[in-house]
Amino acid sequence: MLELLSPAGSPEAVIAAVQNGADAVYMGLGNFNARRGAKNFSDEEFEKAVRYCRIRDCKVYVTMNTLVGDREMQQATELARRVSDLGADAILVQDLGLLSVLKKAVPDIPLHASTQMSIHNLAGVEAAAEMGLTRAVLARELSLEQIKFITKRSPIETEVFVHGALCFCHSGQCYMSALIGRRSGNRGACAQPCRMEYTMGGRLEDSHPLSLKDNCLAERLMQLEDAGVACAKIEGRMKRPEYTGVVTGIYSRLIKEHRKPTPEEMQTLTDAFSRDGFTQGYFDGDRKDMFGVRTEDDKAASKLFADARREYIGKEERRVPVKFYVVVNSGEAVKAAAIDNAGNKVVAFGSEPQKAIRQAVDSQSLSDRLSKTGGTPYYCVDAQSRVQDGLYLSASAINELRRKLITSLNDKRACPPQRASLPMPEMPKGTPTVTDPVMIYQVRCAEQLSEELADTRPDYIYVPVRVMYENFDMVRVFMSRGAVPVAVLPRVVTDDEVSEVYKMLRRLFDQGVNEALVGNLGHIVIARKAGMKIRADFGMNVFNSYTLDMIRRMGFLSATASFEMRLAQVRDMAKSVDTELIAYGRLPLMVSDQCVISHSLGTCSCQNPAQLSDRMGSVFPVVREYEHRNVIYNSRKLFMADKNDELCGAGLWGIRLMFTTESARECVQVAKRYKGEGDFQPNDLTRGLYYRGVD
Repeated sequence: MLELLSPAGSPEAVIAAVQNGADAVYMGLGNFNARRGAKNFSDEEFEKAVRYCRIRDCKVYVTMNTLVGDREMQQATELARRVSDLGADAILVQDLGLLSVLKKAVPDIPLHASTQMSIHNLAGVEAAAEMGLTRAVLARELSLEQIKFITKRSPIETEVFVHGALCFCHSGQCYMSALIGRRSGNRGACAQPCRMEYTMGGRLEDSHPLSLKDNCLAERLMQLEDAGVACAKIEGRMKRPEYTGVVTGIYSRLIKEHRKPTPEEMQTLTDAFSRDGFTQGYFDGDRKDMFGVRTEDDKAASKLFADARREYIGKEERRVPVKFYVVVNSGEAVKAAAIDNAGNKVVAFGSEPQKAIRQAVDSQSLSDRLSKTGGTPYYCVDAQSRVQDGLYLSASAINELRRKLITSLNDKRACPPQRASLPMPEMPKGTPTVTDPVMIYQVRCAEQLSEELADTRPDYIYVPVRVMYENFDMVRVFMSRGAVPVAVLPRVVTDDEVSEVYKMLRRLFDQGVNEALVGNLGHIVIARKAGMKIRADFGMNVFNSYTLDMIRRMGFLSATASFEMRLAQVRDMAKSVDTELIAYGRLPLMVSDQCVISHSLGTCSCQNPAQLSDRMGSVFPVVREYEHRNVIYNSRKLFMADKNDELCGAGLWGIRLMFTTESARECVQVAKRYKGEGDFQPNDLTRGLYYRGVD
């Protein structure tokens, strides 16, 4: 049966989820979770919540799924120790460095791959398994067929979001909130810029072209179970506890009763929260009509939530089966035992029974009174007693005996497992500082591969795999000038696209290209099978020295430092592998499976860049990625040519210039400026986050 995993953004939400049938809850503790804006839990609240859940057979998963800096790693590790010691059932992680630390420091607690890891193909799940993760939360963009393909072959459990908000961007790959407002989604502080108003090409009617409807797979749960999915996950740690209770209750009934929702249940889900209704677009592979905004009247929700709260506050609907046994003999303390469904056994003793004057206690009456477990987390499935004739035991004595058993059983069930807690691994060792970094150009289209650009003699030329495959003669010009060609894989490659990408890589390998730039765990195998050595792109979210060392141990030639870091953080990282930094260009804000261009214009013209404008007048280029995905780029160009001394002092192996919407002529002007020639400077430049950092 599917495990139902519910959001718990507050202590009350834990109660709402558990009492409405959740098999597990996920919650955040401290500053290392992707919903720092939720109420989250204090240490005391967390301990109480874990105890509450363990007693009632509900698992607890803790989200530590943000990027972690070097100076935060000790604090994050201590938090994980506390989570493990208190008996949480798993920790969700995104950061590869944190993952490597936790595997050594708290080796006994299971670790799950958060959706922030952007796992969207079988190779990604297999890579997660190799790193010791026991479950992977799959990308929300996958269809049923893609989920089925992965899950049937997966060496570990898979988890799928079935209800709640859909991000426009692939999780873990959104930098929009960080770059335009310093609130990083990868650090748990997303400001949800995709819910804001924009226009596409001046079309005012497309006021929210990035806002997707909420996901709802209530009708498809049996298909997920048949596909082998282990866990159905509800989104919503930022929402009210009553929302958690309402949605959990419906999904719990559907799973347990193996049925589809009634029209009334669908209306209840809509009243609880929706954005112009729901969508199953990704699940069905039909991405039309997936856009919506929150417009519903809250009156229906208010009444619904008031009723829902009355159903779980102060009530005990989540109950565990228990058996009671009692022995009453003259001259001996009454002895009683209780055994639960997990085989936990507790024993309690009462006072000696008295000689009966009027009404003697018998087995039936004693069993009946022991069975009265109302108001507790237990229900009696059997009560057996052996009572010597002619003895008296007061009702209060029997009640006290039952209370002792239940208290002891609570303590035993809540007791966390014994787990190892080992020293945190030492900071990785860095290599000698590099003072003369190589120059790397990255182009987006064939038109930028001009002979004039090749004449500026970059050390490396990064080219999208399809562009390189279709225009290899143009790449040869750069190779003849000494540049090393590197094929750039798309940021998203689903299993049905793997064969084509592999074919292009293999052809390029035969032509002398033997390096590939990959930005996802699931792309490593594709490149290696094609014979390529691999370099890590920004999508690997390298944010600390431990991640750099993990990248090294995975066999990468180099890594790209996250552009969400301050330059000082990049400088201070222990660089155990060659490290490069993007120092010029429009940084990518989002990559999406949506073709926002086609959606807005009504026709497929995404071969041509479009423009997205916000209310402040900023213009964000939108270009086509691999297949019909879109990439939204920043409105301003990162420019660091006048900061050469600081770049060279950061210990970098390479400096990358990322050309996106530039003309061939502008690419040459930029390249020359970074080589110390000319005075080119963008009209509207930014230093990115290299000095500001992120929250």
